[in-house]
Amino acid sequence: MFFAALSFAYFSKELSGSYMKSTITQLERRFDIPSYLIGIIDGSFEIGNLLVISFVSYFGAKLHRPKIIAVGCILMSLGTFLIAMPHFTCGRSSENATSHLSPCPVNSSSSNNNDRLSLLPSSSVSLWMYVLLGNVLRGIGETPVQPLGISYIDDYAQSENAALYIGCVQTIAVIGPAFGFLLGSLCTKIYVDIGFVDTETVTITPEDGHWVGAWWLGYLIAGTITLMSAVPFWFLPKSLPVHVDKHDSSCTQDQTRFIKDSPNMDHKIRPEEPFIDYLGKHKYEFVPTLKSLLRNPVYIIYLCVTIIQFNSLIGMVTYKPKYIEQHYGQSASKANFLMGMINIPAVAFGMFSGAVVMKKYKLGVLGATKFAFGTSLLGYFLSLLFLAMSCENSKVAGITVSYAGYV
Repeated sequence: MFFAALSFAYFSKELSGSYMKSTITQLERRFDIPSYLIGIIDGSFEIGNLLVISFVSYFGAKLHRPKIIAVGCILMSLGTFLIAMPHFTCGRSSENATSHLSPCPVNSSSSNNNDRLSLLPSSSVSLWMYVLLGNVLRGIGETPVQPLGISYIDDYAQSENAALYIGCVQTIAVIGPAFGFLLGSLCTKIYVDIGFVDTETVTITPEDGHWVGAWWLGYLIAGTITLMSAVPFWFLPKSLPVHVDKHDSSCTQDQTRFIKDSPNMDHKIRPEEPFIDYLGKHKYEFVPTLKSLLRNPVYIIYLCVTIIQFNSLIGMVTYKPKYIEQHYGQSASKANFLMGMINIPAVAFGMFSGAVVMKKYKLGVLGATKFAFGTSLLGYFLSLLFLAMSCENSKVAGITVSYAGYV
């Protein structure tokens, strides 16, 4: 039951996260903000996550983990709803269409930029802040899901099955972005003011550069799904009977300290310790524990590798739909569809196959390291093929070619 609940929570959080990336161009057009600002808004999720993840991971691992995960899911849903709020508090896009469409080219001087901003409704200039704050709240809410969920599985599952469980959870999590990009593709085809204006009177199409899709609709759907994912965790126990292999005398103190709250042989669950009393008792253990962790060379190497991998992955996933849209002349709907149907299933296959290999060959730390190194190296060489996939620069009259069509 915990595995099913955690898988659903992973699915919902990845669904809303990928939907955020699929709405990048729509948010840019709706609020008339540059790409670098969209990057800051998208990165605010990680900022919110970093603010509390160390404390939640340390203290939450010794408290009622399922309930803390439930609280995190509720915060994620509230943040997702907050992102959609500007659509309902500012004017309709169709009412301000004349402000956005001008036959004159926009000059890059600061005075002209200020004049351009003055033409926008004040809500469009400021309400994108709610999108940023909502994404920060999503990041804070996501904090307990991964560390506490994975540690719960690792503590109470059989050793040979833990890797398979975690791999399956990660595989289901990767399915979330597939649905997120497909949801983005669907909502992009719907006019932003659907339900408020007669869509029959809209003269532009999704292929038009000024089209703004119903970006807010997907956030309402994703927020509802995330809120539903919190329900099962309220009914799950704090701890479970520990399998016999967890009591192996060869385990070190660090390996067994996170299961010291497990039930006794009579399977009676001990009463929960009040949070204030627990915090006062263990608050001085945080810094020594952190120092011990940072002195682990295996962990530090893995941490550095993960930072490098995510640094490239997040940038690619965030801007790849926009790159496909602009560089290859595709609509935002088609770009999101391609991301969801081609890239994401390949990642899901890699997650699941990796879990199966870990279970079948019972790979230890060294074996898993070699396996990860080989697959990462293969992925690096395959990524070099991107250098050969490009189109010629578009010819722009007056910039790259003359108005007569000649250089």
